[in-house]
Amino acid sequence: MIIDNTVLEKLEKLSMLKIEDDKKEELAQQLSEILNYVENLSELNTDHLSPSFSTLDGGTPMREDIPQKQPEIVKDIFSHAPKAEDDFFIVPKIIE
Repeated sequence: MIIDNTVLEKLEKLSMLKIEDDKKEELAQQLSEILNYVENLSELNTDHLSPSFSTLDGGTPMREDIPQKQPEIVKDIFSHAPKAEDDFFIVPKIIE
């Protein structure tokens, strides 16, 4: 798949990121290469693999899920958001 200016502009709007004009061509090429790689992966025959296939013996190692309260991390994350309110990200409406 080829990423053209139309797709790149839509991605820029949806992500709320400003892409510099001198970087657009390079970024479009990089995104196209990533999509081509993913398309290559879809060509792999995985019919003989179990849906729960793992390369680890015994499956995925689990760890205890212990919640931690670190409010400084939350404040740091929201300080970089273009818009945030009451610990929520404010994003543009994308569905009409």
